[in-house]
Amino acid sequence: MRPPDAAFADPRQAVLYDVFDDDRSDLDAYVEIVAAVAASTVLDIGCGTGSLAVRLAAIGLDVVGVDPAAASLDVARGKPGAQGVTWVHGDATTAADLGTSVDLAVMTGNVAQVFVADEDWHRTLSAVRSCLRPEGWFVFETRRPEVRDWETWDVASTTVTLPDGASADFSRTVTEVALPLVMFESTTTIGGSARLRSASTLRFRGRREVERDLEDHGFEVVDVRGAPDRPGKELVFVSRRIEP
Repeated sequence: MRPPDAAFADPRQAVLYDVFDDDRSDLDAYVEIVAAVAASTVLDIGCGTGSLAVRLAAIGLDVVGVDPAAASLDVARGKPGAQGVTWVHGDATTAADLGTSVDLAVMTGNVAQVFVADEDWHRTLSAVRSCLRPEGWFVFETRRPEVRDWETWDVASTTVTLPDGASADFSRTVTEVALPLVMFESTTTIGGSARLRSASTLRFRGRREVERDLEDHGFEVVDVRGAPDRPGKELVFVSRRIEP
């Protein structure tokens, strides 16, 4: 697996993630799905700073949060209720090696698209299946390539006030579009001096490709729905492990 982006792996940037992305209404849909499938145990793959994991733990679920960025996990561990989550440094294959067994596995945000290489994506799908109990659920979202939403991703320098009162300027620029890959860079300047950079690459997979990959790895696609927080721009795949 390729290493995580600096935005998540650099401790100076990981602590800013929740500041720049403070609206997590996108997680409401996942909380509703947890209830709909009656899951009591959840694996949050690419949990980042733990927003969903601690939210699910707070309502009594047994949650495992796994992420390859140690700095993001450090932020997650410092949140109220974090003691109710089992935090794992690694990826889905790490969780599988540990013998994780859950009712539901989720990947929120852009997690499903960070697997640029086919090998990493297929290894992840196989690992997720092994972490699920028979007929367990796998739910994740991915952006629709035909919408070309990256054309709106550039962000001019924007100033925000940090919790400690310092100011930070953030900007983002799409640097290359070579479908199925889209590359972009972000820059954060804190207090007018510390200049932090992060380069990212996301892979866009179409609906049929994702459905085929899921079926090839032992999943049944039960539903494909829109993401409520980004209507028309994303698809949420609701799939279930099937037995041979």
